[in-house]
Amino acid sequence: MNENSLGVLTGDIVGSRRINDHMQLDQALESVLGLLESQYGACVDRYRGDGFQVALSSPAQTMTAAVLTRAALIRHSPSRRETWDARIAVAVGWGDLPEAGRFASANGEVYVRSGQTLDALSEGDTRFALSLPQPDDTLALLTRFADDVIQGWTHNAAEVMYWQLQHGETQQALAKRLGRAQSTIHQRLHAARWSLIDDYLTHLDRRITAIMEAPR
Repeated sequence: MNENSLGVLTGDIVGSRRINDHMQLDQALESVLGLLESQYGACVDRYRGDGFQVALSSPAQTMTAAVLTRAALIRHSPSRRETWDARIAVAVGWGDLPEAGRFASANGEVYVRSGQTLDALSEGDTRFALSLPQPDDTLALLTRFADDVIQGWTHNAAEVMYWQLQHGETQQALAKRLGRAQSTIHQRLHAARWSLIDDYLTHLDRRITAIMEAPR
């Protein structure tokens, strides 16, 4: 049987037991998972309340989807003192998409690697990890840098990143969308390190595409 190339995200909410407004958090998570379904054709599922899993048929888009998910959660955070975020383990490899979002029916070692990688994340402060068919120390290091940047995002920085990741607009168009001055948008994109995150995602797109197209 020929397996498909896939990207899989397995994640959970950081410190979910300490979050007061679980209804609002649940709505924020449901909203971004619905966005991944509509924008990337992803299959999504929830488990254990604060856990989620996403499968995409385009592995190169998986990390962008993961960054978008974290941006969505951070932008909905109730305050600077209570920032919502998620640990997300991204794995690319081969397998089958689940039937109607039922991940219990999904086949492929990529699902196992994604789950195992999330388990490893739970033991430290890192919130992002990338698992490839063959380990790549350089991409792993770049992902740690990206995680460090994202953990420093404020609500405002996450908001502009959330829209920019979706639409790739000019600062003027983004300012109009959000009803802000262009100078404010510029400042927030700079604070979010948009140019670095954009370069990181573009580089990952090329590398993952090359990895998945190489002979197995």
